[in-house]
Amino acid sequence: MNKKNLFSACVLCSALLSTGSAYAGEHSYLSGVGSKLGQGFANIATGVVEIPKNIANISHDQNVFVGVTWGLLRGVMQTVGRTTVGAAELITAPIPTKDFITPPYVWDRFSEDTRYFGLHLPGFWTTYGPLDDGE
Repeated sequence: MNKKNLFSACVLCSALLSTGSAYAGEHSYLSGVGSKLGQGFANIATGVVEIPKNIANISHDQNVFVGVTWGLLRGVMQTVGRTTVGAAELITAPIPTKDFITPPYVWDRFSEDTRYFGLHLPGFWTTYGPLDDGE
């Protein structure tokens, strides 16, 4: 593929992917697919950030010793979970579904615990974020 065809393909893909942002008020099928693809790629790439997130959050809620031990273990489990959910989001991007993980990105509401399918996992100290109702 020569450079001219590659450039044309990149411009065409950029134009097609940017059309979803023009309809910010509406939730269209294409914007949902694009959002789910973006979340999938981001969760695969940044899943490892769950380790320092959990260490910091548990250290803040409990103490440093518990944060370093249980936070590290929980962070590794959450890393595996977020990366797996990211792969599932990529595979199921064309299928409209509810969110698999909350918060959708690891950097959103950083002090909030990660939940899968809206459920709090047992054995976790739970920090409710600003969008939670506490249940």
